Amino acid sequence: MTDVVLPCLNEAPALPWLLTRLPPGYRAIVADNGSTDGSADVARAHGAEVVSVPEPGYGAAVHAGLLAADPDDGVVCVLDADGSFDPAVLPRLADPVRAGAAELVVGRRRPTTRNAWPAHARLGNAVLSQRLRRTTGLPVHDIGPIRAARKSDLLALGLRDRRFGYPLELLIAAGQAGWRVTEIDVAYHPRAAGTRSKVTGTVRGTARAIRDMSAVLAR
Repeated sequence: MTDVVLPCLNEAPALPWLLTRLPPGYRAIVADNGSTDGSADVARAHGAEVVSVPEPGYGAAVHAGLLAADPDDGVVCVLDADGSFDPAVLPRLADPVRAGAAELVVGRRRPTTRNAWPAHARLGNAVLSQRLRRTTGLPVHDIGPIRAARKSDLLALGLRDRRFGYPLELLIAAGQAGWRVTEIDVAYHPRAAGTRSKVTGTVRGTARAIRDMSAVLAR
């Protein structure tokens, strides 16, 4: 069984399609980060385990979902709960980790439409990715929200960020630990109707994420 952690904040419209698209052998853990739209009930109705995460922040949700995953030496995937990724792609990320070919596999977002990834968010991501490559030497071009690694390895990194800096801190720590990191292209779709991105949906949200990630780079 491969656990899939889905950090979630008001993603009820996206969850039915998302959860029914999980490949066989993949189990959903929805880390509900204070949703007020019934996301937790929708997730349970579609067979997901739901973990309530009172501490706000993307990193807090991912960490809580990771702690709920089982077993300790198993592969864990993480992807957003907004419908922007097709869960059918998850074996492409998990299989290299399971086979011992990489410690971490991350997705490089390839927008399927012009509106899937707003220009301001894409630009911010490109700047941070360039700084990351220069700092760590990792061959990555996206601080993306879809990835796979072993639970025990992730916990051993001791990541501290509980906000939007979590994905960047993970990559920096993986580089420092000498992990083999592989990046694969992943189709990036528009979010499900009725949901709104906390990062790419507004310039303010993107600026907040860049601020959190820049603080991680400055440590």
